[in-house]
Amino acid sequence: MISLRDFWRRHRRKIFITTGVLGGGYLLYKLYDSQRRIADLDRQQREHDELLKAQMQAHYEEVQRIADATTLPHAIHYLSVRIPEELDLSPLTDKLLRGKEQPYTLSSSEKLELWDRLKILSFTKLVVALWAVTMVSLYIRVQVNILGRHLYIDTARGLGSSDLPEDADLIDRDDQQKFLASVDYLANYGMQALISNVQAATDEALKGKQLRDIFNTVVLHETFMQILEVFMSMGSPHQWVDFLMPRDIRFYKLVTASSHDETTLSGATKFDELMVEARAVLSSAEYTSVVDMSFKAAVDALIDEMRVQSGGCLISGMPLAKLVPRVVQMSPSLLVEPSNNRIIQIIRTIPEVELFFTLLYANMSNS
Repeated sequence: MISLRDFWRRHRRKIFITTGVLGGGYLLYKLYDSQRRIADLDRQQREHDELLKAQMQAHYEEVQRIADATTLPHAIHYLSVRIPEELDLSPLTDKLLRGKEQPYTLSSSEKLELWDRLKILSFTKLVVALWAVTMVSLYIRVQVNILGRHLYIDTARGLGSSDLPEDADLIDRDDQQKFLASVDYLANYGMQALISNVQAATDEALKGKQLRDIFNTVVLHETFMQILEVFMSMGSPHQWVDFLMPRDIRFYKLVTASSHDETTLSGATKFDELMVEARAVLSSAEYTSVVDMSFKAAVDALIDEMRVQSGGCLISGMPLAKLVPRVVQMSPSLLVEPSNNRIIQIIRTIPEVELFFTLLYANMSNS
């Protein structure tokens, strides 16, 4: 016992120092280990985020590729078929041509009536083509951004991210393809109503315009813009959206049920949710501004093309009677495939349009 006390007295300072060193070393080790674990977790989170972004970008680019390579070309081609079917001007032009070759087959009043109908319908057809190409190309970009958001959620969930809406359901490929295919609603179901309304707007814009009246580039530009403005303001606010997509989300269920003789309809689906989101975007004030800018750019491009084709004559002006045949000839050029479609290419390069879709996708992905 005495020896232990003596040992303690002689070495207690060393024992305290040794214990302190060992304890401090242990604490330093635990601190280092915890920092290393935190660094590892941070690294793993960064790798996870990078993987998520890479897969999300890959999915988004795949949807964009499908839209550019398949959906948009198909939609434009379908419009190039449907618009001439609904607005076939050849009977009018054939009668006028026969009347020119055989002057006595048509009276003066009959010729005037035919020319007046051709005047209205030629402007109607051209504006319908311009409106349809502009709106369909923009609508498909809306679809791609909406699908991009859902693909972001699906990818994040697949990688185990907890930063997800609680009610987020996965979107399957069938819903994705069905959503993109819904762009054909205009050609299949909305075309006749679109034509009727544009014709009414054209009647108003051309009221009082005589075949002898002189039209130059300025007057023609104002006329096209007036037709578009009158048409877009018809009916209830954003009534034009109904030409692009059904107001009732049950529409496609009703069509499917009718084709299969079924009477029962299931509840809301992921496809229904996508359609509701699309209508919300199309009905927004921001989208309306994008549409207005796109129409202005499209009409500018159209007038420029008509000026070139007239050999410059349109700058000084020409009688409306000579302009009408040029208007008739312009419609097919607006419906060429996207890679050669000047209007589609011009709209894609409008800075404000690009900014809108950049913000749209960013806000959707962060919502």
